[in-house]
Amino acid sequence: MAEEILRITGGHKLRGDITVQGAKNSALPLMAASMLCEGKTVLHNIPQLTDVYAASRILNRLGFRCTISDHTAEITSGDGDTEIPDEDMRAMRSSVMFLGPMLGRRKRCVITMPGGCELGPRPIDLHLEAMRQMGVQIREQQGKIVCQAERLHGARIPLPFPSVGATENVIMAAALAEGETVLTNAAREPEIADLAGFLNRCGAKIAGAGEGTVVISGVRKLTGTEYRVMPDRIAAFTWLCACAAAGGTVCICGTEPDDMESCLSVLTAAGCRLGICRDRIYLDCGHPLRNVRYIRTMPHPGFPTDAQALISAVLCTASGTGMIEETVFESRFKHVGELLRMGADIRVSGRTAVISGVPKLHGAEVEAMDLRGGAALAAAAAGAEGETILRGLRHIDRGYDHFADTFNSLGGTAVRSVISSAVR
Repeated sequence: MAEEILRITGGHKLRGDITVQGAKNSALPLMAASMLCEGKTVLHNIPQLTDVYAASRILNRLGFRCTISDHTAEITSGDGDTEIPDEDMRAMRSSVMFLGPMLGRRKRCVITMPGGCELGPRPIDLHLEAMRQMGVQIREQQGKIVCQAERLHGARIPLPFPSVGATENVIMAAALAEGETVLTNAAREPEIADLAGFLNRCGAKIAGAGEGTVVISGVRKLTGTEYRVMPDRIAAFTWLCACAAAGGTVCICGTEPDDMESCLSVLTAAGCRLGICRDRIYLDCGHPLRNVRYIRTMPHPGFPTDAQALISAVLCTASGTGMIEETVFESRFKHVGELLRMGADIRVSGRTAVISGVPKLHGAEVEAMDLRGGAALAAAAAGAEGETILRGLRHIDRGYDHFADTFNSLGGTAVRSVISSAVR
């Protein structure tokens, strides 16, 4: 069998300007939310990702018409099935986000457990319990989860944890429900506010998105509109980290710096020089870095779990010792074993990683185990001596639009090629 790899030659300082892609974690729920709308929805700034194409396949299988051209998705309402095939559920980790809009639009949805990156348990019980409180009957049948309701009604729903996916599902289901839904302990990520902004433009009545309490007043009908997906804050942080690891000066354009405050403060603490001008973030890293004593991942506005692997790659060669505590996912240190192959000094105990800086990393053959871990390995390879062969590119393709092209546009050296998977 053939396998794609990325050959990265390190030791080149990164320099240049790039415009950040549209946000994966906004584009996907916006595509799902379009199911609630009559007529046509046009979404601009859609990133070209395998997860986006997986979402498009789901929409088309459910009777909607979704076409993607360049960076624009057009989605037209239609009638069709209410069951998402297991192969589509397994194709991406966030596939459960179709539950809320399907129930809101057709009052029925049949799903299986979602797939995607193996980051430890991501139970969907929060989603299902919230739907129950809105009048949905749920049963398991031959390995499938059958959700059905005669009508959806508003409810007071306190989330035990500020889950992004559960928050999005409640907002989408409640948009067309009868009465008012009050969601407390809601996720506060910027992508939640982007989802609400889109739905409100379609005619929804949603207040408080991006805060701890969200109030949704159900309406009878939503109408398709045109909307631009927000910039991807994690992709922007990825390229800042690649520059920090390799040294150099970059400008990331088209960003929302306010959404990245916790990430930028960590880079500053590590010794990077940062400048912000409206939607641009400048990073200069022409001198040795220092380790950050303690980083703890938290729901927004805390340091994001999606950025944990990326900052780990930067701190591998920073002087001193630092500690990262992962509080969101159980299995989010899979990249550490691969960084060790490159000469890093990292010790993991439970949910904590202790990083002792080494003078230099060296190239090695490594494998991406998940999306952000793969990007972190590429960032580390940018500053390493020699050549790194990165496998598992399917993970990176889920979240980065033409990763190698962007890397090379900043002066990196990354060549994507196909080899026999038997070659090691």
